[in-house]
Parts: sequence; structure tokens; C-alpha cells
Amino acid sequence: MAEEVEKKMPQEQVEEEKAGVILVVSDVPEAEEENNQEKDEKEPLLVPEAENGQESVKKAEDYRSLQDEGNGTKIADLSENEKKGLQELKQLIQEALDKHELIASASGKEEKMPVAKEVAEKEKDSIPVQTTAKTLMEDDGAKTVEAIEETIIACVQEKPQETEQVFIWGVKLLEDEKSDVILLKFLRARDFKVKDAFTMLKNTLKWRKEFGIDELIEQDLGNELEKVVFMHGYSKEGNPVCYNVYGEFQNKDLYEKMFSDEEKRQKFLRWRIQFLEKSIRKLDFSPGGISTIVQINDLKNSPGPNRWELRQATNQALQLFQDNYPEFVAKQIFINVPWWYLALNKMISPFLTQRTKSKFVVAGPSRSTETLLKYISAEQIPAQYGGLSKEGDFGVADGVTEIIVKPSAKHIVEFPVSEACVASWETRVVGWEVSHGAEFVPSAENGYTIIIQKMKRIGANEEQVISSSYKVSEPGKLVITINNPTSRKKKLLYRFKTKLSVN
Repeated sequence: MAEEVEKKMPQEQVEEEKAGVILVVSDVPEAEEENNQEKDEKEPLLVPEAENGQESVKKAEDYRSLQDEGNGTKIADLSENEKKGLQELKQLIQEALDKHELIASASGKEEKMPVAKEVAEKEKDSIPVQTTAKTLMEDDGAKTVEAIEETIIACVQEKPQETEQVFIWGVKLLEDEKSDVILLKFLRARDFKVKDAFTMLKNTLKWRKEFGIDELIEQDLGNELEKVVFMHGYSKEGNPVCYNVYGEFQNKDLYEKMFSDEEKRQKFLRWRIQFLEKSIRKLDFSPGGISTIVQINDLKNSPGPNRWELRQATNQALQLFQDNYPEFVAKQIFINVPWWYLALNKMISPFLTQRTKSKFVVAGPSRSTETLLKYISAEQIPAQYGGLSKEGDFGVADGVTEIIVKPSAKHIVEFPVSEACVASWETRVVGWEVSHGAEFVPSAENGYTIIIQKMKRIGANEEQVISSSYKVSEPGKLVITINNPTSRKKKLLYRFKTKLSVN
């Protein structure tokens, strides 16, 4: 049954491509067919089935699987079978490096004659006739032509070849534990089938050489797509977060510039791979480090499935990603998903493995911000996606407090101030549809309450971050009031800080 599910994976990818889903790093490669010997027919590691049915939005507790699959890179945490598989893979790699065959054998090219043998043959043919004749006339008769030939060959072969050195994502293979972390990615992608993982590694090294990855990193491919794909912040588990904004392709000029002909599509593909390579090289491949990325895929206003140029570029990107970038995605989160994608997701879900399902999260427009907040802190989420990360007085170091405002209830937040200062704060309610106000209440009994912001209703379409500041001249407290008249609970996000007044 497991094999049947794996064979259906390519169909899954095709369906996703038809849906206009692009730029997604797929880390569940299709299993390769190979006649495995008894040594490779070990039972693969199984991912436990979920007790409950698959939900469109996973519970926050399920995020622990991210640590196990994406960041579980400590060798000590591996099972005995996994440790054995890693050692067997390292042995295969070492043998290939010693023979200079790790990349050469993957290319399928005919192997050249070993250097020592080639030189020996040349030396053998170049022995002068007069030297041979003189040797035969020596009194002791001990040396023969065969002896001279063996001596020459032995002398040439005494100089050993240096072991091949191979690097991938800035890490030298077999040099240290960082190499082990990378090798574990290939093993996990092939369910710890050592020969399959070794074949995948060789094919990846071959592709990187042919595609010119090292040269690609240094090339200037422009910045036209900086709003389409960008890195911003970190998840709650410390993973870098990559945003893919498909709605940007509604811009006809940009679409034509990227996909109107094959040459432009190839340039787009190279730009996307370059972006991924640079992002990967910033990861921490140390044991226990963060070596996976969280992908946010924003489908708001994305082009429909009828754009064949986009589908073609998608097909090429997904194929390369799944074949050459194993286990680099900790979570795939799709937000602002249209109804047709939700329907498609329900159709293909039964054909996905539990391992794949555990990494996918799908949310419609009304639940997108709440979904992001389950995996990413509000100070790390861009303001356009419901967080508080934007240019201004506050940064990612300024933590955000989350409070649930009950239905048909009023919530008050107070910030005590004991000295003259400038107080600053930011507030946001997910989905708004509430009233918001702020005032300053002096500590003195005869003091007057100062209204900073009158109570004002903010609609759902006015999604925004309210940033305010107030110069405090006496002890007191700042009071923020949120009035929720709706029948649904609301999530309030806020942060506050003070700066001593100079004057």
C-alpha cells in the first residue's frame, strides 16, 4: 500500500501545478525504482497516522512534528537503524570519493583510464631500444625487459591519488557533523533506503554541476521579483520564513516579462533557484540547528489555472525542487486560498501520505491571519498579513501580547507610567469589527483624564495597525479600551514601551 501511495505523488504535484501553485519547494520526492538487495529491503520508517481526520488548518500542537522531521538533526536522537543507514551511506560516499567517482559516475559518462595506468603505458612504450639491448648484455643477466617495465609501473603507481573533495550548500561532504545533517535529508527523502539516497545524492551533484550552481550564486539577475518571493522573520521554532505572493503576477507587464517566451521562463527559473540557494546557505547545518524553511504561499488574487505559461514554469521548478532539495521545508502554509483550491485540496487529500499531510496547512481568507499566528509570532508577521512587523518605533525585539476579547464584551488594557516619558504603543484586532479608544488617567486624585483617541469603530475592511504615542508629564496610566459588540471572540494584539523625555 505504501508503494501505491508513493506512486501517486507525481499526480498530486500535477494537480497542484494546474491549480497555479508555484515556487513551492517540494521535499517529498518520488521514490526511484531500483532492484534492492536484501540489505536495502529493511522496513522503512513509518510516520504514525493521525488519530483524527485531516483538517484544513492543523492544531498548534501538531507543530511538534516540525521539530521531529525538519529540525531533528542530532545524531544522538536517531534510532539504531537510522544510525546504521547513515554509516552505510557515508561508506558508499567515501568509496566513491576515493575513486573520484561521486560526480563522474552520476553523469553516466564513460570512466577514463586511471592516471597511474595511463602514464605507465606511455612510459612502457617509450623505453629506448638501446636501453633494452644494453640490459640484456649485462654480465649477471639479472635484469630483463619485464623487470624494467614492472619497475617503471611500480614507481608511477606509488604516488597515490588525493581523495576527491565535494561541497554542497557550502558544506564539505564527510568533513564533520554538518555533512551528516545534509546526508540525513537525502536518507529521509528516501525513507532511509541507503542505495536510493546515494543515487539521489549523486544525481543532485550532477545536476548542480551541469546547471552551474556555484556560478549562478554570483550572478546579478535583477530585482523584479523581490515582491513576489521574499524572506521575512522567523517561525516560533526558529525557521526562516519565505513568502510567495502569487497575486503579484496579476500585473500584466510583470507576467509578460517573466513568462512570455522560453528564454524568459528559464531566466525566471534561474532567479528562483538562485534565491533558494542563497536562503539555504544561511541555514544552520550544525546538529540541532535550524536547517529547514517555512513556506507561506499567498494565493490572494493569484492567476487561475488557465495560464499555461505559468504552469510550464511551475512544472520545471517543482521537478527540480523535488529532485534536488530534499527535506528543506518544515511547513507549507497556504493562505487566502480561493474556494476552487479548497475543493481541489479535499479531492487530492486522500491520495497524500501522512508525512506529506503533516507539512501542509490550508486556510481561506477569513482564517489566514489566525493560521499564521499559530506558527509565527505577531512581531515576525508582516503587517499586510495581520502581524505587527513594519517600519517604525517597534522592532522584532519588542514582543507582542495576545489577548482574547470575548463576544459582546469590553476589554481594557492598562500601562502604568511612573515618570515623565514618551509612551508608544501598537494595537491590532484580528478581523476588527470592534471599537477602539485610548486615554491617560493621572495618579493624582484631582487630575483630569485626557482622551488621546476617541472610541471609534473599525470595520473588517479597515484592517490596520494603530500606532500611537503620548508625551507623559506626570505619573499615571495609559488605558486602551476594546469593545467587541459581535457574537464572535476576537484576538487583540498589542505592545507598549516608553522612552525617557529629554526636556
